Amino acid sequence: MHSPLEATGRARPGPARLSPRAASTTVALVAGLMAAGSLASPTLSWAEVKPAGGVVNTAFGQAPLTFADIVEKVKPSVVSISVTTGGNAQVASRGKDKKGDRAERGERRMPEGLPEGLEDNPLFEYFFKNMPKEFRQQQERPQMGQGSGFVISSDGYVVTNNHVIDGANKIQVQFDDKEKYEAELIGTDPRTDVALIKIKSDKAFPAVKFADKPVRVGDWALAVGNPFGLGGTVTAGIVSALSRDINNGPYDFIQIDAAVNKGNSGGPTFNLDGEVIGMNTAIFSPSGGNVGIAFAVPAHTALQVVDQLKKSGSVSRGWLGVKIQNVDEDTAAALGLADAKGALVSEVTGGGPAAAAGLKAQDAILSVNGDKIADSKDLARKIADYAPDTTVDVKVWRGSGEQSVKVKLGKFPGTSEEIAKLEQGEGSADTPDEETGETSLDKLGIKVAPAKAEGPGKSADGVEITEVEPDSDAAEKGLKSGDVILEVDRQTVSSPEDVVAALKKVEGKGLKAVMLHVKASDQKRIVSLKLGNQG
Repeated sequence: MHSPLEATGRARPGPARLSPRAASTTVALVAGLMAAGSLASPTLSWAEVKPAGGVVNTAFGQAPLTFADIVEKVKPSVVSISVTTGGNAQVASRGKDKKGDRAERGERRMPEGLPEGLEDNPLFEYFFKNMPKEFRQQQERPQMGQGSGFVISSDGYVVTNNHVIDGANKIQVQFDDKEKYEAELIGTDPRTDVALIKIKSDKAFPAVKFADKPVRVGDWALAVGNPFGLGGTVTAGIVSALSRDINNGPYDFIQIDAAVNKGNSGGPTFNLDGEVIGMNTAIFSPSGGNVGIAFAVPAHTALQVVDQLKKSGSVSRGWLGVKIQNVDEDTAAALGLADAKGALVSEVTGGGPAAAAGLKAQDAILSVNGDKIADSKDLARKIADYAPDTTVDVKVWRGSGEQSVKVKLGKFPGTSEEIAKLEQGEGSADTPDEETGETSLDKLGIKVAPAKAEGPGKSADGVEITEVEPDSDAAEKGLKSGDVILEVDRQTVSSPEDVVAALKKVEGKGLKAVMLHVKASDQKRIVSLKLGNQG
């Protein structure tokens, strides 16, 4: 009995001899296959069917006998990425302050949270520098991170994941031949987890080619990357599924079963033609290691994002400003819809484009510019494909009939912090606080809330100011908590949403200030405030 390791080291046995009985059985089997039309000739030899170029032609395309030729072709375009975050470089990048010069020179920093003025006291600084080192605040140590990427053009543009380079002070790429280069960040898109960097060199680099034909389930998939910092590593598998939703926004992912581990993030997935079909982004793993389920950003999605990043460093998407959910059969029955299709508005973001256009909760969005909406993800993708400031015709089911609403789309927030707030329902500036009911109008430096009625049986007029920033233009003009805004730019307002919508219209006119009609006690006056809280 041999162990598996030993068995693999044994010499290859000679050709086996068939007994007369076994030979007759084989002949009968071949004859049966011929009768069924499965073999063209009973005398085919191995030399005749041996494939040329290391592939076998099948009804579904070519199958490789080896991946070596493909790997040899694509591997020079794949890079390992090392990043440094934190440390003194990060402190210096925030700009110089009272301690900035010391931080930039790498000297010991003074303790945080000192009383104002104490950090500049020369006696205290002398005392601090001469303290035993175990009592001194230690320097913030830089953190190292690793990932993968691939060159998309000969002038050194490299695509990787946003989460690979997020917060990086220093980015370095290394090719399979061990050549290293510094790289700079061009732009990121947290929504798709795509980032674009550029190698700081005038040298021409080998670049990948993106696939232009559709990917199919069952296609071969080769993942190349830098798992666990080991450098250029190749794994093979197949495309396991398409259009996977991994709860990362409206965009779908390709699922592959090629081994992908930590450090593979940002690396390419190739087809048998050596073309990129996706970028490895995430794995499903209860243990943190490879379990044969990995997800890649589709090539066409990455290309669309990279094109915008190269031009402007960011991605501009249309924003409707609603929370939505799918229309299931029960919801369709409750609304009176014939089909369980469309996207149901569950909440309208205060101050967003939808609020300004009059969309309401419980509206079922059926189409945008005539394109039918299948579900909530379909709506999110379609809206994102439009440029900000585009006016679209939104057809909704409201009550018992269809209505058309013209909506001028806003710009979808681009930072991960803003996206997180939106996805968690926290909104952004000019969005009501659920606990206090106040809406922060950062452009005016005030907070407002629905006005309170002055007495029983009386309706409230206008919107009440609940807080004024001390250094704002509003404070300089004498506005204070308790004042009531009756009109904004000659438009009567009765809710914070009305104020936000009116401000957007003012901005749309290109004006730098807005005129408010304000009531303080029994006195009314006109107050003009600078937009942008410019004091």
